[in-house]
Amino acid sequence: MASIVFPDNSSREIEQGTTGLDVALSISKGLAKKAVVFEFNNRLMDMNESIPGDGRMRIITSDDPESLEIVRHSCAHLMAAAVLELYPDTKFGVGPAIENGFYYDMDIPGFKGEKDLEAVRSRMKRLIKKNVKFQKKVISYDEALSLFSQRGERFKLELLDEIKDSGEEITVYTLGGFTDLCRGPHVPSTKFLSSFELLSVAGAYWRGSEHNEMLTRIYGAAFNTREELSTHLTFLEEARKRDHRKLGAELELYSSKGMGGAGFVYWLPKGTIVKENLENLWKDAHRRAGYQLVSTPHIAPVELWKTSGHYDYYRDNMYFTEVENGEYAIKPMNCPGHIIIYKNSKRSYKELPMRIAELGTVYRFERSGALHGLMRVRGFTVDDGHIFCTADQIVSEIQDVVRFALYFLKMFDFGYRIELSLMDPADPGHYAGDPADWARVEPLLAQALDDMGENYKTVTGEAAFYGPKIDIKLRDALGRYWQGPTVQFDFNIPGRFDLSYVGPDGDEHRVYMVHRALFGSVERFIGNLIEHFTGNFPGWLSPVQLVILPITSAQNEFAEKVYKEAVGAGLRCEFDTRSETIGYRIRSAETGKVPYMFVIGEREVESGAVAVRRHGEGDIGTLTLEDAVQTVVDACARPALPERR
Repeated sequence: MASIVFPDNSSREIEQGTTGLDVALSISKGLAKKAVVFEFNNRLMDMNESIPGDGRMRIITSDDPESLEIVRHSCAHLMAAAVLELYPDTKFGVGPAIENGFYYDMDIPGFKGEKDLEAVRSRMKRLIKKNVKFQKKVISYDEALSLFSQRGERFKLELLDEIKDSGEEITVYTLGGFTDLCRGPHVPSTKFLSSFELLSVAGAYWRGSEHNEMLTRIYGAAFNTREELSTHLTFLEEARKRDHRKLGAELELYSSKGMGGAGFVYWLPKGTIVKENLENLWKDAHRRAGYQLVSTPHIAPVELWKTSGHYDYYRDNMYFTEVENGEYAIKPMNCPGHIIIYKNSKRSYKELPMRIAELGTVYRFERSGALHGLMRVRGFTVDDGHIFCTADQIVSEIQDVVRFALYFLKMFDFGYRIELSLMDPADPGHYAGDPADWARVEPLLAQALDDMGENYKTVTGEAAFYGPKIDIKLRDALGRYWQGPTVQFDFNIPGRFDLSYVGPDGDEHRVYMVHRALFGSVERFIGNLIEHFTGNFPGWLSPVQLVILPITSAQNEFAEKVYKEAVGAGLRCEFDTRSETIGYRIRSAETGKVPYMFVIGEREVESGAVAVRRHGEGDIGTLTLEDAVQTVVDACARPALPERR
């Protein structure tokens, strides 16, 4: 007999060999029908597994959010089983659960991509209808080696060797004719998997390395109910419309393909206008906020990166070159350059806080499979800033940075949430600096946020190795959260570079250092803006703010006068005199997401006025030329700068 305790602290005695499903059935048939897996002593187990002894038990049903990861992982196996029936020569890589769904990487001879998805989908539905059971088996290494060798599963054999080296128990799961190397657990049977959809097909290198074989990756979505799935598919459709990669091409903003090299962004003329206007506002705002702008080289001797510690931590993600027989590194971050600027002269407490900032382009190696438009690239511009201050200046400086970050987020109507990441007190050896310094500074970061009245979540163990940090996640129009502004305290670099200042007592003291980035990556932030606004940038950022549209060539002379007036007022303006119909040219401007159009026909020429159209709204009336131009000028005005420091 064994004793099990339930979440409500009730208990019961069970006989040896009793399964999780047996216990669920003894409580109610309804519970057993919805039971997905059970948790026993903090370990998830299949419902048909025997309870191993005394302990605490919790049955997880399809009503519990935790069941979704199990459902999604099981859907990956279901899809693999369907693929194997259709393409018997398929070799399988890995098929994990991911956020909102699943994927499987496979080598599928004869598979024709998206057009073959319907066949896979239909076969999955057939297996669901049959209510096929998942079957788990613990096997020896030799049995597993024989099983996967006979099937020629080269990818599974590679994974098997790693499991052997770790000494981990080897388990396989069988679903129909498909047997997979897997830890589990899984749903009891395919009846739990009806709320799925196959989404797309992509290429993926085995284990994410471009040196390995390219496999076919099929993505899917899975939920516990059809309603949840339908809601998610609607969300995905909206996200597709907003995809910055699609809009970036349609609006001619940037290119990152072809001979230019994967992961490197080439800003086209219109995209350059967006980027320059954003960066110019950033520069003016920083000067107003008391920052000194600096510029640092793109490469530096490797010794600099060794001193900073980046060489040890980031070497695999850095690019290197040789200069006069010396090894140099292309900078992966701007921090060491700013240290050199701080150390350029002896600093006094009277100079502190010293705030310096730079729009510095950095380069980091990313696996090709991880690259994603503007969001994940190999070369990008970081709006890095560093604040050198005394202990009693920490709270006010942190607060100023947070306010500054929120100034930009609120400007674009982004929502946000704040996370305060602290060290793990159980692992102090993982972190740089004296634990006493951490103990003194961490409460100061919390105090800074508390005094501002900001809500935040404390995350223990998520601090950077060099110091605690405040991360501000931005929320876009679809409710998605993205990496945003960050404020990071650094106990590492001041000691490595012996950064100090001369205090009022005439002695040298260790300076405190704060890293901060408000956009993070300029490229990623613009990608966020594109998706947030569906390409409809605020007027001041729009590459083209106004299009002049004469209905026929007879109005060109007056239209040219209007064009010159608009350009003279500082507007970014296009003069569209193509021979296409006026309807076609209006649609073209709408597609290009131009905020305003001036349509000019005979009546407008006679009255010296223009018919004004606003993007997405249509005709908003006829105005005098002066009033029309001023309307667009006002609508496209740049946001006000923050208060001067």
